[in-house]
Amino acid sequence: MVAATSPTGLIDTDILIDAGRGFAEGVNFLAAQRAANGIAISIVTAMEMVAGCPTPQSVARVQAFLAAVRIVPISETASIQALQWMEQFSPGFGLTIPDALIAATAAEQQLSLYTRNTRHFQMLPGLQLIRPY
Repeated sequence: MVAATSPTGLIDTDILIDAGRGFAEGVNFLAAQRAANGIAISIVTAMEMVAGCPTPQSVARVQAFLAAVRIVPISETASIQALQWMEQFSPGFGLTIPDALIAATAAEQQLSLYTRNTRHFQMLPGLQLIRPY
């Protein structure tokens, strides 16, 4: 578990999925973040969570979660950075559109990006990655 003194950052979708599945590391990390800094996610992560809902009941659960977190929108600056990273890192590195948008939002906001999938982001300059568990 990451200590409560962890820097403020965006939490990637993979960690939210872990917590939603009841994995102790994900649950504990989110609890520590909520207590220390609150939970912040990209609007892209919010959309990914909704897209993964198979039923209206699961959408309602996600909506309740989203109501209690800070959702960071995509700015024009982050959009342009994401495009530049796609041009540079999509071929050969497999950077995806959602990952580029999430990373560019974190970088622009000067936030760390908490993720277990560091290999998806490690090539992006200026992005502080933290693998919390």
